Amino acid sequence: MTPAAALLATVREQVLERGVGLDQEQALACLHLGDDVLPDLLQLAHEVRMRHCGPEVEVEGIISLKTGGCPEDCHFCSQSGLFPSPVRGAWLDVPSLVAAAVETAATGATEFCIVAAVRGPDDRLMRQLAEGVAAIRAAVDIQIACSLGMLTQAQVDELVALGIHRYNHNLETARSHFPAVVTTHTWEERWETLEMVRASGMELCCGGILGMGETLEQRAEFAAQLASLEPDEVPLNFLNPRPGTPFGDLPVMPANDALRAVAVFRLALPRTVLRFAGGREITLGDLARDGMLGGINAVIVGNYLTTLGRPATEDLAMLTDLQMPIKALSQTL
Repeated sequence: MTPAAALLATVREQVLERGVGLDQEQALACLHLGDDVLPDLLQLAHEVRMRHCGPEVEVEGIISLKTGGCPEDCHFCSQSGLFPSPVRGAWLDVPSLVAAAVETAATGATEFCIVAAVRGPDDRLMRQLAEGVAAIRAAVDIQIACSLGMLTQAQVDELVALGIHRYNHNLETARSHFPAVVTTHTWEERWETLEMVRASGMELCCGGILGMGETLEQRAEFAAQLASLEPDEVPLNFLNPRPGTPFGDLPVMPANDALRAVAVFRLALPRTVLRFAGGREITLGDLARDGMLGGINAVIVGNYLTTLGRPATEDLAMLTDLQMPIKALSQTL
């Protein structure tokens, strides 16, 4: 038996049969596997997804309540007010927010995530969110998630009172790589918000972006750190280099590296909702199907915050073709 075959056999027994995710060392070993065994790795990740998560795919749409003008210097983000990127500050009014929620629900999505480009929400943002949530609930039956940056305990309590289903706050990358990505706040500050959200009873959504110059060792470190957090959902983004940002000239992540990472994150997080998010269009193109067959069990449909996604109809047609049923709202309430 080859070393690669022996590794996959060990992973099969541990993750598929016993449901125990990869540790950091095992994740790194799988990230080093060659392209010749990538189909086998993806197949194993798909089997893990089917056994421990089931065949349903959760569909989500996102909308930006407050765009641009962010005071933070996340090097991948064109919404930072510190970079000469073309995104400018703007607020979305409540009727537009409701219209986006209705449109999202019409695709079959069960989740609608309201996002704001801020370090953390101020009183104005929290007031507009409360008004928007009430208006959405009056118009359409859909679960509402939020991503508003770092929170205080009082803000966490307010979101719970509003009935927010899930809170997204990404760690973005491995702890060791974080200072190369953001300098205006720390990885530990993000972790504090995540701990408050988990204790509140809201579902916890936490992932990041791959292809930001991290090493394979740091990619494995990130998978292990997410696994230790035990989030309900992990959105996997791939860097889409944005003009005017410090990472604007980084190369797009090779497709096979992205697929290998998808499989490894599934194997490290066997029971977690693993969501295809930003950058998959330019990183994978038509190979997104391979990702859906390599451990992914959730997608964001439509456009992202400042970049274009695939039309929702294309993703829904892909799921139909793959015979992957969309998770119904009744299953998530």
